Amino acid sequence: MLVALPLMIIPLVLYNIAMLGMMGGGGIASLTNVVTSLQMLSGAVWTMSLGDVLIVIGLVLLFVEILKASRNGRGSLINHMLSLLVFIAYLVEFLLVRNAATQIFFILMTITFVDVVGGFAVAIRTAGRDVSIGL
Repeated sequence: MLVALPLMIIPLVLYNIAMLGMMGGGGIASLTNVVTSLQMLSGAVWTMSLGDVLIVIGLVLLFVEILKASRNGRGSLINHMLSLLVFIAYLVEFLLVRNAATQIFFILMTITFVDVVGGFAVAIRTAGRDVSIGL
């Protein structure tokens, strides 16, 4: 049953933990904290903030969710429905919570929307191939 759990809830939980100030001080200001900084060969300095890390986590989890959508079974439908509920949670929080009205949260919400739409599309396409007509 854990397979049916939508992974896109992880960035939502992590963002809310950051919003509560549990990832360094200052609430959502902690999302701008630099996690890593690298000197490039061109001389430029590339930095990655905590918000950027959340987006990368969301993209990796999107890949895993799309792979999960290609499976058939009872857990697959439950996963799609729970993914839709997670997207609705993102949308409600984006519209109603002041600290969720950021570009980082919007990108995470968009990734979750792609998960929902892509998951349904992949599942429908895969289900169409599983139909066999006996003669």
